[in-house]
This record gives sequence, C-alpha cells and structure tokens, in this order.
Amino acid sequence: MKQHAESSVRVDLLGLSMKRWLQLITGVVCMIMIANLQYGWTLFVNPIAAKHHWSLPAIQWSFTIFVATETWLVPVEGFLVDKFGPRVVTIVGGLFVAAGWSLNSRADSLPMLYIGQAIGGIGAGAVYGTCVGNALKWFPDKRGLAAGITAAGFGAGSAVTVIPISKMIAASGYEATFLAFGLGQGLVIFVLGWFLRQPTSAIVAALPRPSVRRQRTAVAKMQRSPDAPQLSPSRVLATPVFWVMYLMFLLMASGGLFVTANLKPIAADFKIADVPVSMIGLTMPAVTFALTLDRLLNGVTRPFFGWVSDRIGRENTMFIAFLGEASGILALSQLGSSPVMFVVLSGLVFFAWGEIYSLFPSTCADTYGWKYAAANAGWLYTAKGTAAFLVPIATQLAASAGWSSVFLVGAAMNLTAAIMALAVLKPMRRRLLAGVKGPGRVDAPAEPARPGAGALPQATVAER
Repeated sequence: MKQHAESSVRVDLLGLSMKRWLQLITGVVCMIMIANLQYGWTLFVNPIAAKHHWSLPAIQWSFTIFVATETWLVPVEGFLVDKFGPRVVTIVGGLFVAAGWSLNSRADSLPMLYIGQAIGGIGAGAVYGTCVGNALKWFPDKRGLAAGITAAGFGAGSAVTVIPISKMIAASGYEATFLAFGLGQGLVIFVLGWFLRQPTSAIVAALPRPSVRRQRTAVAKMQRSPDAPQLSPSRVLATPVFWVMYLMFLLMASGGLFVTANLKPIAADFKIADVPVSMIGLTMPAVTFALTLDRLLNGVTRPFFGWVSDRIGRENTMFIAFLGEASGILALSQLGSSPVMFVVLSGLVFFAWGEIYSLFPSTCADTYGWKYAAANAGWLYTAKGTAAFLVPIATQLAASAGWSSVFLVGAAMNLTAAIMALAVLKPMRRRLLAGVKGPGRVDAPAEPARPGAGALPQATVAER
C-alpha cells in the first residue's frame, strides 16, 4: 500500500512538472508573436517617413504611444488575470494585436497611426503581462529563470523575422507587411490563449521552493515559509521598496527603448547602415546584422541573468548587468562609426539591457508573494511606459546636439541604477522582509502549507 502511494505521488509530481513547463512554453510562443510590435518597429520608421514626409520625432511618438498603452494597462490586465485566469485576457490580446497592425497598414495620417499603435499596445500588454505573471506563479523555485525564459520570447522573438520583414517591405511595401504579420501573429496568440491556465493555491503549495542552499538570505527564508505573505497591489504601492524598484526600472528602460526605436536611424547617421559586415561566417549589411544579433542577445540575456540571479541574488546581478549596460552605451557612442564595432557594441547594449524584464518581475514576486504576482509585476512594468515618453525627447535632443549627448545621459542613468541596486534596494528589501512575520501583517490569506512528503492534494485538478 505504501509503495503504491509513493508511486502515485511521483506520477502526480511528474505530471505537475510537465504541466508547468507546457504552460511556460505556451507563454513563450505567445511572447514571440508580440515581439515584432516593438522590436520590428525600427524597420518601418524610414519607409513611413519616406512616403508621408512626416518628421522622425512625430513618427516616434507612435512608438511612445505603443509602449505606453502596452505597459500602463498591464496592472488592469494583471488584475483580470489574477481574478479570472490568463485565458480570456490572452485571447482578447491576440485580437487587439491583429487589429493594431491592420490599422497601421491603412494609416494615412499621424492620428490614425497613433490609434493603430495604441490598439496594438493594448494587445501586446495583455499578452506580456499575462505570460510573465503566469510564469512567476508556476515557478516559485526558479522565478528568475522562468521570467527570463518568458521574457526572452519577447526579446528575441523578432530575430528570425528581421530579414523577412525587411525583404517584404522592400518588395511589397510596409503597408502589406504590417497587414500580413499583424494578422498572422494575432491568429497564433488567439489559438494558444485557449491553452493557458494559472495554478490554484493547492498547486502552488505542492510546487518546489528555492533550494536549501539559499536559506542564508531573508528572501529565501520567506519564500520557503508556509506563512509567506501575499501583498495585494494596494499594499505594495504603499511600500518605499516598490518605488525604488520603479525608479531603477525607469532609468534602465529609457536607454534601451531609445536605441530600440532609433537603431536604424543611428546607423544611417553613422553612415554604416548598408556597409557589409562579415562575422561568424555570415555577411549582411551592418544594420541588418545588428538588428538580428541584438534581438538574439536581448532574448538570451533574460533567462541567463534570471538564472544567475536565482543563485547570487537579484541585486548583485542587477549591479553587474546595469554596469555593463552603461559601459556598452559609452563604447557605442565612441566606436559605433565602425561597422563591425556597431554590430558588436549594439549587441552588448541589448545583452546588458534586456535582463531588466526578468530581474524586476522576479524581485517583485520574491518581495510581495505569488498570489497577486501578475498585477504587482504589472504595476512595476508601467515604468517602461513612463520611460517611453523620454524617447521622442531624446530623439529631439539627438537632432539638435547629436547622438553622443543622448548616449552620455543614458550611460549616467544606467550607472545610477547599478549603484542603487546595492546601496539602496538591497538594504531596503532586507529590512522590509525582516519586518514581515506572517499572514497577520498582510491583507490576504497566507499561502497554504506545503503538504507532507511532497504529496499533491486532490484539489490540484481544479484550475482556472
């Protein structure tokens, strides 16, 4: 009898493990489908300007609107995910993604372009916030890695389509490209959305926790405790730690978004956009090579630094990555006129930037719990929307003072965030977690205690 029970537990735990990895993979594919909405945008800027003769800053306001709607509505979408589950939010998001780029394909005025970008941003935000929040809930033992893998779909997802999009724009025009890719990406999201589920509290109780070797940290102790607190957004927004993370996210997001939106114009001004570059057995125009490599590294960095942070701590990892970003931006400003160095250094910039989308969500869930992870991470993610409003301002500054001035400001912001990680965030989080003793200090029930001997409760079969 005992042997049969142990075998049943192993089967249940194996099934649970497979289920959560399938959820993660589904989320990653959905993220890949929204990647072009942000990272493919730079390919459309010059063709739009050439056809309609709109100014570059005016066109880039549509990028700002996209990022703002993508991020600022994520807390609302996260609330809906936490309450009703991820399926309906993702399905609706897929419809918005298709509608947004379809409208862009017909936009003959700036207001129409702005509306299309706003609709696309709502759809992308619904998918992004849902998939990241779901990963944080299913992987309490590997939050950095899971958030990083999920965010990698968004960071690297456009890498395989840079060349097809460029060729289709050249052959058929940017309008047909907007329409074809918009409808295709929206359809895939719509279909996959039906397969997403979030774990119940009983499932979360049965999932693994951070390993014993991490028990030395206050964060790890709280994450392994059966009394780990679950703070709702109203409580989270009242803590100074949240706003320190928000400011750091804002500082880091600004420079990366600026380079994302302007990489092709920067290459054109450096007069190296179409210069052939041969590396690792490939030869491509510098800007195409840079875009492809940047997208890949922007994806790789998210699970990599997420995995590192699971082992050496979130703030220590932030310091290393943020310092690397500052160095990369400074080097790009000085050496970017060389086609080879432009490709290499822009890759470094994206490698040291993209990890913010795994480090900040996992730090947020570590600090405030899993139950409201989607909404809480969504509130933090709005810092990206705030940063987007600096992009057209930076573009205007570059037009008057040159790219180097913008690069210098961006490097200073990244250096400030790196110092804050160790000097401000780390001690503040330690004090916050030391002061949280159990469910009596929060406004939501504590996470249920982990069942004995790792057994999976019968209630786990019910999911939303």
